[in-house]
Amino acid sequence: MSQPLDDPQKPNTQKPSAQTANANSVIPYKADRFTRLVTLSPKFLLILLLLPVLGGLISVLLPAFGWIPAIEQTTFGLQGFEALWQTPGLTQMVALSVATGLISTLLAFVSMLMILAAFFNSVWLTRIERLLSPILVIPHAAAAIAIGFLIAPSGMIARLLSPWLSGWELAPQGIFPHDPYGISIILGLVLKELPFLLLMSLGALAQPELGKKLRLNYKVALNLGYYPITAFFKAVFPVLYPLLRLPLLAVLAYASASVEMPLILGPNTPPTLAVTIMQWFSDVDLNLRIKASAGAILQLVLTGGLIALWLSAERIIKMLCSHLLVNGKRHYNDGIWQKFTIALTVLMIGFIALALIGLVIWSVAGYWRFPAVLPEQLVLLHFQSAFTQMSTPLFNTVTIGITSTAFAIILTLLCLESEQLSNKSISNFTSLIIYLPLLVPSIAFLFGLVWLQQLLHNQAAFLNVAFTHLLFVLPYVFLSLASSYRHLDARFANVAASLGATPIKVFLQVKLPQLLTPILIAIALGLAISFGQYLPTLLAGGGRIATITTEAVTLANGASRRTSAVYAIMQMILPMLGFILAWVLPKYFFRSGAR
Repeated sequence: MSQPLDDPQKPNTQKPSAQTANANSVIPYKADRFTRLVTLSPKFLLILLLLPVLGGLISVLLPAFGWIPAIEQTTFGLQGFEALWQTPGLTQMVALSVATGLISTLLAFVSMLMILAAFFNSVWLTRIERLLSPILVIPHAAAAIAIGFLIAPSGMIARLLSPWLSGWELAPQGIFPHDPYGISIILGLVLKELPFLLLMSLGALAQPELGKKLRLNYKVALNLGYYPITAFFKAVFPVLYPLLRLPLLAVLAYASASVEMPLILGPNTPPTLAVTIMQWFSDVDLNLRIKASAGAILQLVLTGGLIALWLSAERIIKMLCSHLLVNGKRHYNDGIWQKFTIALTVLMIGFIALALIGLVIWSVAGYWRFPAVLPEQLVLLHFQSAFTQMSTPLFNTVTIGITSTAFAIILTLLCLESEQLSNKSISNFTSLIIYLPLLVPSIAFLFGLVWLQQLLHNQAAFLNVAFTHLLFVLPYVFLSLASSYRHLDARFANVAASLGATPIKVFLQVKLPQLLTPILIAIALGLAISFGQYLPTLLAGGGRIATITTEAVTLANGASRRTSAVYAIMQMILPMLGFILAWVLPKYFFRSGAR
């Protein structure tokens, strides 16, 4: 017998017979156009993500070995790599890319673990999540601009310390934010990626069965006398970490090949490898494309090496430290670590808050001499001036975001519906492919993809940019919606089907209304990801499509701080509006439905 509809928690201990259907599986439908479309959607998803990335890599690989018919180079050779090896400062570029990528990922990961361990299963963890979650919607370029304003020689930190502590009456000569060691880049990446990793871990803990199991393990460890931080690392972390591996590798891949953060915060002599490659590709001298393609292959190898290093370190640490899980030791100076984590958390939240406050002040500042903490007058002139030139970038930003996000939402919903109709989850291979655009450095395949787009439709700049954004929006939208869709109670669909509803009616009228809030959140997330894309917009648009992000990065390297601050604030306002609507609209609809 199937489970009664009024008792969703009661387990079904009887195996379904040939004549009965399990209540947790969907009643099979007759094949129609909608079901055939749904069945094909996972294959289309694979093609959509796999072919552009692989095609882009191949299209970069060929020029790296000297094959570019456009400049009459059709002889394969190693001249691209030879030119690359002779580049002055190449060793420093590689070292800077590797160091900033690995150190920032490691620091963000360790900080996330300490916050989880110190505040696990407490109300403070929820509060910290609420404080850090808004940072997710801030694009990397806007975050870099805010941090640059904060740590600059005449930034907010120097102003707060001067002259009473530092003795500075004039702005000092400082190495930040463009320090040659990449400390500014590391700081920016850590503060931007920490909230993402924390949200991913809390999302894993929110899974009903897993979350209940881990909290029970934690409680048992506490009852056995283990101190809280030790209990977390012995009873929770070993089970939680496998679920964080892919997000961690995505963060590592992005950090090692980032362009926006190093372009705004990093050194210029020399910059990171990814920034240098972008400059070579953008140069009017087409012969540099050969060296740039070789550099893109080198960047791919570096990122792959860092991922391999991380996975190898996992095994080594597991082998060396597995005995610590069962040695019976109840604490490892937990009190000291607890105080250190609290201080670190307060410092990071304060740093982020001060950076955002400073950004807002710069956007409305009139005359502001050093070391005054506040400007002598506040004006709206910078907003008025920026708005006169912002209409086209703003229109492009919104329309490209809506186009790419809408397509990502539709394809994701169809793929998740195919899971329910077939009563089978997507394969592990498909799950990995969904992450592929995040794991492969964008600098390594975007140039090849752009070359292919130009061969197919050179004049369709808007469509090229929208499609390229889709490659980065789709993974986040899928990950945002998957858990909610998979936890839908299938019995509502079964009842509707038994009453004669067609598959498309069940999908549109039964399932989607239940998923209104998750869908709106996924839309807001997709828009936020699209709004923050710099390199895909710059390359796929060929410089012809200006967005708020491309303008903000351009202004951050030479324009006035006040104008840069205005564009950075606009970068933050746009995605925040999306999340505010995602929070408000469900309340309005549900209230209207109750009436």
